[in-house]
Amino acid sequence: MANDMTLPQLKEYKGSSVRPEGFDLFWERALQELDAQTLDYELVPAEFVSELAECFHLYFTGVGGARIHCKYVRPKKTVTEKGTGVVMFHGYSCDSGDWMEKVTYAAHGISVLAMDCRGQGGLSEDNLIVKGTTIRGHIIRGIDDPNPDNLYYRNVFLDTAQTARILMSMEEVDPSRVGAYGLSQGGALTVACAALEPRIALAVPVYPFLSDYKRAWDLDITTSAYEEINYYFRFFDPHHLREDEIFNRLGLIDIQNLAERIQAKVLWVTGLADSICPPSTQFAVYNKITASKELMVYYEYGHEYLPYLGDRALQAFMTL
Repeated sequence: MANDMTLPQLKEYKGSSVRPEGFDLFWERALQELDAQTLDYELVPAEFVSELAECFHLYFTGVGGARIHCKYVRPKKTVTEKGTGVVMFHGYSCDSGDWMEKVTYAAHGISVLAMDCRGQGGLSEDNLIVKGTTIRGHIIRGIDDPNPDNLYYRNVFLDTAQTARILMSMEEVDPSRVGAYGLSQGGALTVACAALEPRIALAVPVYPFLSDYKRAWDLDITTSAYEEINYYFRFFDPHHLREDEIFNRLGLIDIQNLAERIQAKVLWVTGLADSICPPSTQFAVYNKITASKELMVYYEYGHEYLPYLGDRALQAFMTL
């Protein structure tokens, strides 16, 4: 990205967005709410049939009573011992994707639980009622609500941890061998999941979203995934009188502030030509991770298909 940093600068960058006062208390209170949730779920056989895997729609009740949908795919052959599991998260506005990719994992003995984000392209419902605008996107959903618990991504981040807990509870899955994987928004949710569920063994976030909002603003935000922040200021604070307040609130759902909680091994994937989620916003997170980590750089690639990535990810999860 022409107006971002060089790779040596990126490796030193620690982020420009604020860590709000009370951040840890905010998330500890959120996790207490999550702990009160049961691990009950409903399995419905899927219309997709495979000779290699069993495919199900899985439903559970998330925080706030929302009905959350996932695709669950497990190996079809009889397994005599518990195996590996992977939770998967999708990109912004999409859904949990086709069955095919998940069947490939199941063919290698890995059970996959792929979550639909609330109110996006899949079947999960968004029952959140907030005060203030919901214009153009989910980052700002709940930003004007007096109760910060009504931030949209607060609940989605908790859904990721609940999804992981459900997968870890299944009789065919070894809870010590569960990984997390996703691209873009899914990369951010991979980070959140590993931060909020410390039993995650391996996280593979790919060019993650939802980080270092102030840095995204300082760059060309109108061409990035963060453009809804631009719309918010245009419509509701054109003189930026509340700029500090807004970025402080966004800091509660900034994954760089969760990074130090991660205990999993991390395989971090980024493209240096990414104009959608600028590399500096990604390195703000990566550089705060204190767990074992490996950086996989695509020098000439941006927010797009990355060759060999799928192979590398599958092989990494096969080692769990």
